[in-house]
Amino acid sequence: MKSDQKITVHVPAELLKNAQKQTGQGITATIRQGLRLVAAGETFRRLRRLRGKVAIKIDLAALRDDGR
Repeated sequence: MKSDQKITVHVPAELLKNAQKQTGQGITATIRQGLRLVAAGETFRRLRRLRGKVAIKIDLAALRDDGR
């Protein structure tokens, strides 16, 4: 079951305006997107640490033929 929580948040008007400009969305959607990014932060940090350490071998010809 999904549960929402109503909150009151004081944020600088310019920060909110700039964030909304970037998302192209309203206040609620912009705040939700920001919270999702904060929550995913540790996952992004772990992925960055793997950069250059994972060898991926891709056969482009096989990939192109796969859809035919």
